[in-house]
Amino acid sequence: MSFEKIQRGTVQIIPAEELKKKLASGKKLKIKLGVDPTAPDLHLGHAVVLRKLREFQDLGHHITLVIGDFTARIGDPTGRSKTRPPLSDADIAHNTQTYLAQVGKILDLGTLTIEKGKRGMVSFNSTWLDLLTMKDFVQLCAKVTVSRLLEREDFATRLKEHTPISFHELLYPLFQGYDSVALESDVELGGTDQTFNLLMGRFLQEQYGQSPQAVITTPLLIGLDGTNKMSKSLGNAIGIAEPADQAYGKLMSISDTLMWQYYDLLVGKTITEIDQMKKDVASGAAHPMKLKKEMAHSIVKQFWSPVQADQAQEQFEALFQKKDYAHGTPVSFPEGTPNPLGIIDLLRALQAAPTNAEAKRLIEGGAVHIDGEKISDIKTVINWKTGQTIRVGKHRIYVLA
Repeated sequence: MSFEKIQRGTVQIIPAEELKKKLASGKKLKIKLGVDPTAPDLHLGHAVVLRKLREFQDLGHHITLVIGDFTARIGDPTGRSKTRPPLSDADIAHNTQTYLAQVGKILDLGTLTIEKGKRGMVSFNSTWLDLLTMKDFVQLCAKVTVSRLLEREDFATRLKEHTPISFHELLYPLFQGYDSVALESDVELGGTDQTFNLLMGRFLQEQYGQSPQAVITTPLLIGLDGTNKMSKSLGNAIGIAEPADQAYGKLMSISDTLMWQYYDLLVGKTITEIDQMKKDVASGAAHPMKLKKEMAHSIVKQFWSPVQADQAQEQFEALFQKKDYAHGTPVSFPEGTPNPLGIIDLLRALQAAPTNAEAKRLIEGGAVHIDGEKISDIKTVINWKTGQTIRVGKHRIYVLA
């Protein structure tokens, strides 16, 4: 029964028979998931694989969430067409700060606190990677050929296009793989974009004389743009730390087609249940808006709270179904905030855009309205005041308090 539960919602289990044997052994397995703190917040895309980690936890296995504070200094080259700018230690420390509270919405952390240098349910990979001597490092590199590393699709593409590949990027899969050696993991989880790195962990465990881990990949959640995987850097993400009403509004903005993936990966509906909902929509027995509201409510209830889910839904209905635009998210700027503010700085202060580039995209795309007036010039300067209403996109409305 536990294998069927684990298999649900996965893309690949490598090898499936091996995982079946591990689960059937009755042994408390060591389950590993790595997350690099490359951004301050986790998003619902991370929640997909974190939910799978929680399933292992509920089955009584030992889980370890690896915070990649060492590997974040390199930056995962997965899917990158150019070298990722390195993060400073200060960036990494800042980005790590909120992780525990956020993963605590999904995992049962109890009274656990993050502490560097210790191994446990949450571990930093600098704990073991910082201890590697030059001799250890050379021995690690000797176990993998350059040709094997260049089999990675992103490396192969960059090589073909004569785009530079920095040597330190080649080391990333080795270090992530070595995490599995250090933890002697039985199973490692990750998105489908992590398959190469996960298999590297399995390979290195064999090289170090360990029993190789089974690898489980989960689907990548498509972001708000309906095209790319959810990503903070692409501006198409729903952060787990965002206000519940903003998250609800963003969920309501996704397409009717994309809604089915969210029902599958975040709500946990079965394929049979989803197929029935599709039939109900096709026959007119159910309206897509009603189903999307149920989806958004379920997700906010799960990752925020039942009360916040109810409030977010009530606010959405007041804003967009009853057309009562007096409602909105109250926002107060800190004392000393300049006035006036450029429109880009205003959106950043509202946390309505994660980057200047995303703010420009929203403005130039006609998604920004202040007191009902569309703002399309990125050089616009705003004299902000209490009671002012700023609408960003279809479902995010801020009222300055």
